[in-house]
Amino acid sequence: MARGKNTKGRKIRLTKANKQNRRIPAWVMAKTNRNVRTHPKRRHWRRTKLKV
Repeated sequence: MARGKNTKGRKIRLTKANKQNRRIPAWVMAKTNRNVRTHPKRRHWRRTKLKV
């Protein structure tokens, strides 16, 4: 990630990526009888870097 100041566009993209990086809701597991357990687009801050 860039050092120093982040521009407004970059901040918006980082915020969007942060919002997307959540687990699936509990009701989804209940609705699908635990067929869906994990979020396919989950991202770990140290393993996978963003291209923003």
